[in-house]
Amino acid sequence: MIRSTLLSLAVLASAPALAGEPVVLRERLSVDGAQITLGDLFENAGAAATTPIARAPAPGARASLDVSYVQRMAAQHDLDWANAGYLRRVTVSRTSRVITGETLTDILEGELMMTEGRRHEVRLANSALMLHAPVDSIGGLEVLSLNFDPRSGLIAVEVRPYADADIVRVTGRAYATMDIPVLARPVSAGEVINADDIDWIAVRADRVRPDAITDPESIIGSETRRALRANEPLRGYDLQEPVVISRGEIIALTFQAPGIQLSVRARALEDAAEGELARFVNLQSNRTVEALVEGPGRANVGFSAASF
Repeated sequence: MIRSTLLSLAVLASAPALAGEPVVLRERLSVDGAQITLGDLFENAGAAATTPIARAPAPGARASLDVSYVQRMAAQHDLDWANAGYLRRVTVSRTSRVITGETLTDILEGELMMTEGRRHEVRLANSALMLHAPVDSIGGLEVLSLNFDPRSGLIAVEVRPYADADIVRVTGRAYATMDIPVLARPVSAGEVINADDIDWIAVRADRVRPDAITDPESIIGSETRRALRANEPLRGYDLQEPVVISRGEIIALTFQAPGIQLSVRARALEDAAEGELARFVNLQSNRTVEALVEGPGRANVGFSAASF
């Protein structure tokens, strides 16, 4: 009897242990929460799916787990992972709510508007900056402090990406801006600008040229000297008063004095706007005279009868 019992125990000891449920590693290993579970790693983990085995990486970051550790944790919960791909590490990423540098820039520009009373263009020292927050985090980015030197434009900021997050320090520069009128559409040479053609853009004040046009009233009713593109600052030489007499045009050239009025035909030697002095050739005397343009097809030579 004793011998039979010992023989049975020897057989049981030499038999292989019962295998766990076969599982396959997921193709995409990512987690949303603060812990990595067996269900995050394996398909068909069953009741063990919610079992945590490691702390998740920071939002937007990755963590690597040792393969032996993963197999051991799986076996403890009756899961059999064969690691058919002979992986050496299991890398898990954590999803996040991304706060881009562009978003942070917008927030800081709003803060400066409230504190400085004017608009600024903010440039971060790290233009590729991205902050990450848990996908289930509550509340948005919080600006804890903002130090700004108006003379140098330097800014130093402390922000908290989400509640209970570590403080992040950000630096950069802020440039005061001003709104200037621009063309809302491309305009060909010789077109007259009307109010509907005007739009506004914000430009860094230190980049506005001295000859830039900042008053829309000096644009409306003007004529373009050349083809102009939309949304670009305009300069004085880009525009002129509308041409009412074209070069080569035959016009009525008059001379008026008390009791005298003479009128002859003349040819314009240059384009001219109303109210401008321009040169004309008197077709009767063949003399070149300077006359004040009074309107389309009309110019007055003034009181210098000798030059007429």
